[in-house]
Amino acid sequence: MKPKGEIEDQVFEINLDKVCFIILKVREFEVKVAPADADSGPNPIEDLDLDLLQERQDDSVYDELSSFIDNLNVDEGLDLIALMWVGRGTYDPEDFQEARAVAAKEATHTTAEYLLGTPLLSEHLQNGLDAFNLSCDEAETIHL
Repeated sequence: MKPKGEIEDQVFEINLDKVCFIILKVREFEVKVAPADADSGPNPIEDLDLDLLQERQDDSVYDELSSFIDNLNVDEGLDLIALMWVGRGTYDPEDFQEARAVAAKEATHTTAEYLLGTPLLSEHLQNGLDAFNLSCDEAETIHL
């Protein structure tokens, strides 16, 4: 993933396709709501649409995301965290390498646990890409 903006010498360890895949999957997960009840109603077919949008402990989207992020190498995970921090305004794009260093030093959870526990993750990652003049437009077309 090479930026096309002001910071032309910034080199990322994670490629744009991976970041975009994560953003798309996180959006899929974030749109879900907490279960209204543990049991289905009288007609499970009518409840199917609601059940698909309800967050479950055995959520396949969460499991897929968690597994995907956990399978990133260390440098890719650090880039993802730093990109999220840039996107939420904790760091400026010029301080990306500093953000990576802090992420490496302060890690107390797996990358997946940390990121998936972060509210507005997809928005922060998208904002991080925007800060480097990068876009997921092409990836969204391919994955949708």
